[in-house]
Amino acid sequence: MDDLDSDLLRTFVAVAEAGSVTEGAARIYRSQSATSLQVKRLETILGQSVFERHGRGVVLSDTGRRLLPVAREVTARLDAVLRDISQDAVAGKLRLGIPDDHGRSKLAQIIAAFAHNHPKVELDVTCALSTDFPEALDKGALDLAIYEVEQPKKHEEVLFEDPTCWASSAHRSFIADKTLPVALFDHACWWRDVAIASLKTLGKPYRIVYSSQSVSGVISAVEAGIAVGLLGRSSLHSGLSIVGNELGLRSTPTSKLVMVGNELADVEPLSAMKTAIRAAFSSKL
Repeated sequence: MDDLDSDLLRTFVAVAEAGSVTEGAARIYRSQSATSLQVKRLETILGQSVFERHGRGVVLSDTGRRLLPVAREVTARLDAVLRDISQDAVAGKLRLGIPDDHGRSKLAQIIAAFAHNHPKVELDVTCALSTDFPEALDKGALDLAIYEVEQPKKHEEVLFEDPTCWASSAHRSFIADKTLPVALFDHACWWRDVAIASLKTLGKPYRIVYSSQSVSGVISAVEAGIAVGLLGRSSLHSGLSIVGNELGLRSTPTSKLVMVGNELADVEPLSAMKTAIRAAFSSKL
C-alpha cells in the first residue's frame, strides 16, 4: 500500500475547503486536471472516494469527513516546521512591484504564502500599472518587479506567455463594413501601440469609445458589448468571443509576463521570493 504523502493531503484540504476542484487548484497553483489526478491518486490509496459531486462542485464523502481533520493537522504541523526553519534562514526587506491586473490574484496568493512562511521578511508591495516598474528598478525604488513585455530582454526572466487577441461580447456582433468601436488602454504601453497598429491595417474606420488604465476596465467595456478590445487569452471567459478574421484585424503578438530583480537588493529575501514565484508559475502538478 502506498503512503499518504503530504502533497496529496494538501491538495485534498484545498479542494475540500474550496468546495470545487477548480477553486482548490487555484489555491495551490495547479491546473484543474493535475489536481483531479491528485485526488484520484488519494482515493486509489484509500480505496474509497473522498468527494461526491454536488452541482458544479464537490462535497465530502463519509471517508472525506473522517480524513479532513487529520489532513489539516498534518499540513498545519508541516507548515509550522517550515516557518520555524524559514525564520532562521530568511530575513530582511523586499520591495516588490506586481501588475494591478495580469495574474493579480495568483500573485497575491503567492505573496500571502511567502509572508506566512517567511515572517521575518518585511514586504513592501506595490500593486500598480507596471509600465513604470523598469524605471523604478533602475532607480533602486524596487527590489523585484513583475511586468509584461512583448519582447523580453536578456535580464528579464519569462514566467508566463499569454497570446493576445481581439475579443468581443459573445452576445454582440460587429459589422465589418461599419465604424468599429474599440476599447483601449489610455496609458502609454506596448499593448496600446499593438492595438492601434492592428486597427490601422483595417483600412476601414474605427473609433475609440472607451479608454482605461487597466485590463479589467477594457474587459468591462467588451463584456458590456460597447466595443471590441485587445485582451490576453487568459482573460477570456464564456461571455467573450475571439474576433479578428471576420473583421479584418491582423494577428497580434504574445504577451510575456517577466520577473526582474535589482542586483543591489537584499540577497536572501530576493532569492527566496524569486524561488516562490518560479515554483508557482512553473508547477505542472
